[in-house]
Amino acid sequence: AGAETLKRAVELDLASRFQESLVCYQEGIDLLLQVVKATKDEAKKHRYRKKISEYMTRAEDIKKHIEKEKQDGKYHKQIRIEENATGFCYEKLFQEYLTETVSEVWVEDPYIRQAHQASRCLLYNFLRFCEMIVKGPCKVKTIHLLTSYDEGGGRSQQVSGLEEIKESLRSYGVTLDIAFSSSIHDREIRFNNGWMIKIGRGLDYFKKPRGRFSIGYCDLDLRPCHETTVDIFHTKHTKKM
Repeated sequence: AGAETLKRAVELDLASRFQESLVCYQEGIDLLLQVVKATKDEAKKHRYRKKISEYMTRAEDIKKHIEKEKQDGKYHKQIRIEENATGFCYEKLFQEYLTETVSEVWVEDPYIRQAHQASRCLLYNFLRFCEMIVKGPCKVKTIHLLTSYDEGGGRSQQVSGLEEIKESLRSYGVTLDIAFSSSIHDREIRFNNGWMIKIGRGLDYFKKPRGRFSIGYCDLDLRPCHETTVDIFHTKHTKKM
């Protein structure tokens, strides 16, 4: 398993997919270290340790390269969420980038509205996102939401729901600034520390739960996902900010 993981790390490294290759290097090194502990043959141990040292050196080089890209504003990480995959709650995607310096958040998503099925109310997705923000460790003071009006008879419920979220956030010292646009199409989330996250499906990448009492109804980490792509950038000069 260690050899296969390290082989994959090298392939990703050669393809310049450095973030993914770093994860594979780290996992492969851990597996190889376990093999060394279980090996009694000193000659084999020596060979394994030599390879581990080489892989660790390369992993450190990649870490420095990624850090430099972040500092230069050239960082780009892509996550592919497969159909029916689990383990992709909002905390898993966003918390790494919600550092203590974040005080302002921009959310652009045309579909923050009331869905016909209560179990797929997209307002709840936005509420869960806001709950994550409130839990920290960032000290967000303002969340800017740009979305579109619900079509048909759902507009009043949409506005009422957003106003309720706004009032609830106020009790936590967070201001929700709501704006509507009839031409918005792109979906992206930005933090004022320079991070930008673009999700193909916006915040609505979770599948409808099987029932109100099924696993995954409350815990989004256990909820199957729709296939989508997440692109994460870091730039010191995000024009929209």
